Amino acid sequence: MKIGASYWMFDGGIEAKLPVFDAMKQAKKLGFDSIELCIASQGVLTDKTTKEECKAIVAEAKRIGIEISSVASGESWGKSPTANDAKVRKAIIEFTKKALQVTKWLGTDAYLFVPGAVDVFFLADAEIIPYDVCYKRAVDAVKKLVPTAEKLGVTVAIENVWNKFLLSPLEMRSFIDSFKSKRIGSYFDVGNVLLTGFPEQWIKILGKRIKRIHIKDFKKSFGTAEGFVDLLDGDVDFAAIKKTLAAIGYKGYVTAEMIPYSPGRPEKTAKAMKKIFK
Repeated sequence: MKIGASYWMFDGGIEAKLPVFDAMKQAKKLGFDSIELCIASQGVLTDKTTKEECKAIVAEAKRIGIEISSVASGESWGKSPTANDAKVRKAIIEFTKKALQVTKWLGTDAYLFVPGAVDVFFLADAEIIPYDVCYKRAVDAVKKLVPTAEKLGVTVAIENVWNKFLLSPLEMRSFIDSFKSKRIGSYFDVGNVLLTGFPEQWIKILGKRIKRIHIKDFKKSFGTAEGFVDLLDGDVDFAAIKKTLAAIGYKGYVTAEMIPYSPGRPEKTAKAMKKIFK
């Protein structure tokens, strides 16, 4: 497996102000094999980024000697595919189709997508969407993305996040399978699931549907977002995760998504990732 860093884990990443070239250089210097770039409606990489700009990023990545593992976006949190406002739902689909094209231009084949939310714990004024309504709208949203994903050869990788939605591996598996498309898969986050489940069980059940892995750590005793801690400081059983990933034949990227940035965290993360996976 190849260890990677999320663009968001570097200073200025979450704010989308850190130049992509600088992020790639930092990741390479720390010994990461790859970097996950992040796209938003505003910032250094957006849905308006051109093919030529992407070519320049790819060329610089090759020169530096780092791979672009995938593209992630948090745009769905503020513009939810399951929002009550139909205009908001339409806007995020249009954004995502363009983001899938940018992903293709960047030479990778996986795009992290949050398909909606029953609730957004970090947004005080977020709508609460009934679970059944959320499910139907999420299905409708992904269906609209399937033709673009299949045409481009980019997988829409659904991440398990704290959205009070798709709460079990069985439900996630059924959700993904319902589209009957090889371009709909799972972006599995080992830390996000620890409060309510066991990462190794999710991995076994999702199997080949898993296209990318996010690495975080979590201390269960907190029970809140404060429980996300530095790698090897929490309760994630990385030995079990490695064993189960090997059992399903996963040999792809494992990307550290250690946010927010704090001084020294990227360096500590790189050291831990090498200890865990190398």
